[in-house]
Amino acid sequence: MAKGHRSQIKRERNENQRDNRPSAKLSYARVSARKAGFVLDAIRGKDVQTALGILAYNPRYASTLIEKLLKSAIANAENNNGMNPENLYVAACYANKGPTMKRIRPRAQGRAYRIEKRMSHITIVLDER
Repeated sequence: MAKGHRSQIKRERNENQRDNRPSAKLSYARVSARKAGFVLDAIRGKDVQTALGILAYNPRYASTLIEKLLKSAIANAENNNGMNPENLYVAACYANKGPTMKRIRPRAQGRAYRIEKRMSHITIVLDER
């Protein structure tokens, strides 16, 4: 039987399983998860310099958000984890679905169509080679 209170045992177990890789998260981004996913697919697995180059010349709106997020993740790796930015690569990046704003669009003959303005939560995780 383990010693200590149940919450203390859980805390110690979670400390061992915590992911210590540097990351950055953008919550409630005003872009759909699907549209952000197209840009994230282009940079997944690439080193950060190549990824920044891809994002700089990508015409999609999500690429500007993701470029800013990637720079934040690089700064987190450098300042919090003491990693060298030249050795970093995009280990994981994904966009999860966020809440949806629902709006009404008037249509002909008194009808109303619903417009869904989707949001997403974008996460970038870096690692060292």
